[in-house]
Amino acid sequence: MPKAKVAVLMGSDSDLPVMEKAVEALREMGIAFEVKVISAHRIPEKVQEYSKSAREAGIEVMIAGAGLAAHLAGAVAAHTTLPVIGVPLKSGALSGVDALYATVQMPPGVPVATVAVDGARNAAILAGQILSIKYPEIAGKLEEMRARMKRDVERKSEEIEKKFAG
Repeated sequence: MPKAKVAVLMGSDSDLPVMEKAVEALREMGIAFEVKVISAHRIPEKVQEYSKSAREAGIEVMIAGAGLAAHLAGAVAAHTTLPVIGVPLKSGALSGVDALYATVQMPPGVPVATVAVDGARNAAILAGQILSIKYPEIAGKLEEMRARMKRDVERKSEEIEKKFAG
């Protein structure tokens, strides 16, 4: 694996089914990662400590997924200058819209790149794109992923065309 490291953070263990999609994509790209459950509301001092020390620990990009109030990505971004990618998670009465707003509406000077609700896979791919500037092997893996997606769509299109052909 390349030396690049991504932190995959989530506010609760109930976020794992969605955030595992980020882990899968990072594995596909051969990117080293660590996974932590770290709550912006329940253990804010740990979020602060972890975020401040991430760069020294070798982390280069941070992915933070949370639902409802979804303050995790913003809390992380407040304590680091590393790129932070927020994943708003679908939950509660508003089905993730509240999490989307909380993640995307950051004040000037504290940016959080935000993907779609439950978009953990895209968050990992975005992390890979960021790292590909420094690591050419990751750029190659991204090209392979794109080529595979293209082949999959073409194959599925052929299958559907055959199914409905006269």
